[in-house]
Amino acid sequence: MYQNLKTSIEEIAQKVIVDNNRKEVLDDFSNLIVREILSQTKCNLNFICTHNSRRSHLSQIWAWVMSRHFNLNTVECFSGGTEATALFPLVQQVLVEKGIQSDIIGHKMADNPIYYFKISEELLPLIGFSKKYDDTYNPAQDYIAVMTCSHANENCPLVLGAKSRIALTYEDPKAFDHTPVQLAKYRERSHEIAAEMYVVFKQVSELIYSK
Repeated sequence: MYQNLKTSIEEIAQKVIVDNNRKEVLDDFSNLIVREILSQTKCNLNFICTHNSRRSHLSQIWAWVMSRHFNLNTVECFSGGTEATALFPLVQQVLVEKGIQSDIIGHKMADNPIYYFKISEELLPLIGFSKKYDDTYNPAQDYIAVMTCSHANENCPLVLGAKSRIALTYEDPKAFDHTPVQLAKYRERSHEIAAEMYVVFKQVSELIYSK
């Protein structure tokens, strides 16, 4: 893993604060992942929000980073929406600031650019672009649906193909677009998601390797 990213993870680990109510949700998520790994040897996670443009990508990528950090290499991370739009560029920016390498594959002016995110020279990059949750790029069945926005959670009562489902919702940084605090809010949301994924996968690692 790239050294700048390792440093970022160390800084995240030192500042993790999770209140008790949120800890219960994170514990439930950890237990779902552990159950899936122990029963299937692998675990597919599909992070879902309405537009697959911000929170679902941040969650997908940080879950991937933290699963690899804790050597949980059978966890695969995907994302999707109830509709497809485009990955918002500030998502890439705040991730690159933390040591993740990224660029656009192909035409940079495409309506829905395809990004790669790379965390190590030894690992294949993760591909990111906006898509519906049931896109052929994502698993069709036997995955955990992780609802990252309340709108998708409330308006998508049935997630086709999902083996189980959990609501792990976040406030939308889009609310601060075109304001003086826009970048700060994207950094804040990215850090919050990264910290929670650290907590989740640290616990998964402890439970798996204690078996």
